[in-house]
Formats: sequence, C-alpha cells, structure tokens
Amino acid sequence: MKKVWIDAGHGGKDPGAVGNGLKEKDIALTVSLGVKRRLEAEYEGVQVLMSRSTDVFLELSERTNAANKTGADLLVSIHCNAGGGAGGFESFRYTDASAASRSLQNKLHMEIMATLKPHGVIDRGQKAKNLHMCRESRMPAVLTENLFIDVSSDADKLKRQEVIDALIDGHVKGIAKYLGLKKKEGKSITKERDINVVSSWAAPAWEEATKEGLFDGSRPGAPFTREEAAAVLLRMEKNILEKLKTKYQGIRGEGNTYNCGE
Repeated sequence: MKKVWIDAGHGGKDPGAVGNGLKEKDIALTVSLGVKRRLEAEYEGVQVLMSRSTDVFLELSERTNAANKTGADLLVSIHCNAGGGAGGFESFRYTDASAASRSLQNKLHMEIMATLKPHGVIDRGQKAKNLHMCRESRMPAVLTENLFIDVSSDADKLKRQEVIDALIDGHVKGIAKYLGLKKKEGKSITKERDINVVSSWAAPAWEEATKEGLFDGSRPGAPFTREEAAAVLLRMEKNILEKLKTKYQGIRGEGNTYNCGE
C-alpha cells in the first residue's frame, strides 16, 4: 500500500493569499480533498493522508512531523500564489533535493501543466527554494503554487469548476505516474457539479435570461429537456412579439404627435 501525504496549505486563522474574492486556504483545501477522493477511488493500493481536511490552523512543524511519522512515500503541499505579474503555475522542490524529489516534481509539473494548457495558464517553470515543507519532509516532497490569487485573470480561472477539476486531475495523474499506480478496473469518477450554482462565465447571461422570464432562476446547471426547450422558445416568442408591439405603438404615437403638430 502506497501512502501519499497531501498538505492543504494555510487554514483556520491563516487564510494565505487573499484577493479577488478568493482565499488561498479554501482553494488549497478544495483541491486537496479532490486529489484524495480521486486517487483512492480510481487507483489500486494507495492511501491518501492529509495535514488537514477541514478549515483548521496548523504550524508548519506540525504538518511535517505528522507526515514523517506515517512513513509516507511522498508529500505534496498545495498552495496558490500571490505577488502580481502575469500569473501562472509553478512548482518547488528543496534547494538540495534528492533525485526522487526531482523526479516527483518533474512528473507532477508536466501532468498539471498538461491539464491546464487548454485554460491558457502560464507555465512559470520548475523551481528550487528553501521551503519548510520540502526541506523538513523525509520523503520526496514538492510544493505546487496553483495560479495567482491577486491576478484577476488567474482568479477568474480559479472561480471556474473546470479549472479546479483540471488542477485536481493534474495532481492525481502526476502522483499516480510517479508511484506507478494501477487504475482500478472500470473505476472512474465522473466530474460532478452543483446544479444550483451558476458557472461564473455564464452568470451574466443567466441573470439576463432570468430577468426576461425565460427561466425561473433555479437549477442553472441542470440538464435541459425538449419539453423545457419548447416552453422557453414560446416565452421567447411572446417576449419578442410584446417588444415589437411596444416599439410599433411608440412609433405610431410619435407619428401622430408629429402630424398633430403640423
């Protein structure tokens, strides 16, 4: 049984980077929980342990001490970045990292960037730094910086479920490749979304369509049936006819006033 330690950065009283309506600690936890869920559900012989699975504060030493006691085969610390600029994704190993850590970083970085490429995320490269999580871990360790909270273009991406799914997918594939994990037969998690939450990219259109009475404002992510399509088309037709009627009456009214003036 392979043991994977996932460290969701920050938490509790420490929000990490904050900006554009986002908190680093929340995104780190969401991605970390997604990685655990998918790795254990889709691959054989792997157990995922976590520094935290809720919004709690832990010192850095508490995180690495707990990870070292388990004898985990690798550690991945998940974060978001800040500092402005053009944004993007980057990964870190310790400055004097082992060959195993370098290999883990390479596989993780490549798989994560492959899943992020369709979303136009900048690759800031594989880097080395004297970071506690990488330095004090006794197993191969990598820290990932998953886009910039304070860069509006990155923040907009992080608000999209498909980008969060891509981050999860890349971490899962990178870890599985490094450990040589085998997929379970017939096991694959279908990405699910909350049908009651509108996607950020569709929010303006959904708001306008609701104002026009085409929809009642509920279940924006639900599947669309033909009978619902028929109802929406009839509402659209009625709205168009009413607008044309109002416009025509306005034109006639203006014309009558003009004639009277003559």
